Amino acid sequence: MKKKILIVDDSALMRSVLCDIIKSDQRFEVEDTANDGIEAFELLSKKTYSAVILDINMPRMNGLQLLRKMKKTNIRANVLMASTLTKEGAKETIEALELGALDFIHKPDAILEIKGNEFKREFLKLLGVVTRPNVGIIRDTLQLVKKKPVRGENSFTPKLRVGVKVSGKKLVAIASSTGGPKALQEVVTKLPSDLNAPVLIVQHMPKGFTKSLAERLDGLSSISIKEAEEGEKIKIGQVYIAPGGKHMKLKKRGSDYCIQCTDEPPREGVKPCANYMYESLTDSSFAEIVCVVLTGMGGDGTKGILHLEEKKKIHVIAQNEETCAVYGMPKSIVATGLVNDLVPLGKVAEMIIKNVGVQ
Repeated sequence: MKKKILIVDDSALMRSVLCDIIKSDQRFEVEDTANDGIEAFELLSKKTYSAVILDINMPRMNGLQLLRKMKKTNIRANVLMASTLTKEGAKETIEALELGALDFIHKPDAILEIKGNEFKREFLKLLGVVTRPNVGIIRDTLQLVKKKPVRGENSFTPKLRVGVKVSGKKLVAIASSTGGPKALQEVVTKLPSDLNAPVLIVQHMPKGFTKSLAERLDGLSSISIKEAEEGEKIKIGQVYIAPGGKHMKLKKRGSDYCIQCTDEPPREGVKPCANYMYESLTDSSFAEIVCVVLTGMGGDGTKGILHLEEKKKIHVIAQNEETCAVYGMPKSIVATGLVNDLVPLGKVAEMIIKNVGVQ
């Protein structure tokens, strides 16, 4: 049976193009289309779809307003956002992911690009991911952080600090993909500002979106979070998110380690790539690398961690299947036997703190 898709977009041309793309793949069929959020909500109140393709900017009720209403009325759907590459569009996309959208695709400005093979290939790939069985079933179990903790206050319970050895010689490296922005929010907002290690994050995202993700997470967290910049020295108690569309690695300069962002070709079909980041840590002088693998499609991170394990002491934390939007990347690293802690998403931050300590 074909998977039924709902397209929500105020542009008749965009609806037509997306319909043609979906009809070209025998796995899917367009069940319905809607011009705005009001029409979409009426359909979603009566029918169930394998996936909803949702535009953000629409009259009467936009995509974000629809997601909020769906959340309020407990209507569940696997949503793929169609996002524009603007600063405002990026912020709205991050908010949509927080509200429950599973992933997003960048909607090109030029119609020729939308009709092109590259957009079609990426769109069908993502549609395949969000229509998989059990994808997104844990959305409502995650509590969104409503208030930013005061800088310097520990956002976790004090008892977690007791007995934690403080060495200051560890590094945390996190890999995430589909479902990652919301998972990262659950993790980093629980990290204290005095965490005794720098944190590197590779979240699979295109150029233009990671800065908004970093700003949003920083606004919700006690620990400082930013998009990584070329050449900057990494510091303890700071989180660095790899820029979308760039690979990120560490390079030693004197006694310091600095961020290096490169424009090498995609690896494992992604850019940034977690394997690239992990491999760059092989010759570092950190006493231990704490590798954290969160929700995501595919197996990025596994090869890099295997490579890292040959020369470095590592401690691997993986998100369990029950709390993953997509149990791909964690499943891949679990299969190697290297995972030390396989835990629910809500316990990941606790495991990080217990391992690296606080200053």
